[in-house]
Amino acid sequence: MTTETETFETIRYTADTVTTNGRRVLLIRRGWDPYVGCWALPGGHVDIGETSRDAAARELAEETGVRVAAADLRQIGTWDQPDRDPRGRYITVAYHAIVPDDTPIVAGDDAADVRWWPLDNLPQLAFDHADIIRAAIHAQ
Repeated sequence: MTTETETFETIRYTADTVTTNGRRVLLIRRGWDPYVGCWALPGGHVDIGETSRDAAARELAEETGVRVAAADLRQIGTWDQPDRDPRGRYITVAYHAIVPDDTPIVAGDDAADVRWWPLDNLPQLAFDHADIIRAAIHAQ
């Protein structure tokens, strides 16, 4: 008699936001591992009962002080490479928000710092966030 073994993988669901104002993108400096001290897109886990679009708007506000209506976020795509996060399997849905040049920002929640960066002079980014930013810019 043959027995089959099923293997299950824990998959975490996240949302990230590429927020631009002209030729600049909004990044946070991570305050925790992995990639503590590195620059990254604002984002985080999708909560129970929440859509990824709602999570993206919530995380953007919590980490940067920038408030954008979830309906105004444009979906860029889904990133699901098995090795994209050293903590395990994370799948993210990324969104794009365009805000005015004078939009105030303030680091909050998990962000140690927040800053506008020129798209042609980005720092080294955590995870696959450089790929997500490229996709957002090419989709414009």
